[in-house]
Amino acid sequence: MPISIDIQRACPSENIPSDNSIKRWAVAALGNHSDPTELSIRVVGESESATLNKQYRGKSGATNVLSFPFSAVIPEPLPLLGDLVICAPIVSAEAKQQNKSLQAHWAHMIVHGVLHLVGYDHCDNSDAQVMEALETEILLGLNYPAPYTETTEHI
Repeated sequence: MPISIDIQRACPSENIPSDNSIKRWAVAALGNHSDPTELSIRVVGESESATLNKQYRGKSGATNVLSFPFSAVIPEPLPLLGDLVICAPIVSAEAKQQNKSLQAHWAHMIVHGVLHLVGYDHCDNSDAQVMEALETEILLGLNYPAPYTETTEHI
């Protein structure tokens, strides 16, 4: 599958995974998606995350991942999947709070966000079960632990 991923680092941090890791996780989440695809992944700090969360979701404070699927009405189809915005400090804090490795939690946030871009959601219990099962399958396939189980693994 031809995929183009633009990774923007707007938050300086040594805790952000490599571009190769981020791309590998995004491609895994796309699975059998065979159309040419372009997406952007922007890694931000808490201020930018909070601003976007308020502007687009009406919620206060920073959040781990925001997904913006491409949905413009255009005469010709474009290979644009959308944009992910990931808040590095929130992902780091969550990994620590949840006793997960930082790499595993980053992988989960990328997979989770990309699944939102391709149409999965967790608005109700049925949708959440489907999405969580798929996230678990993808992450296990990447040799990470299931994301929704307790772990004692540390960063």
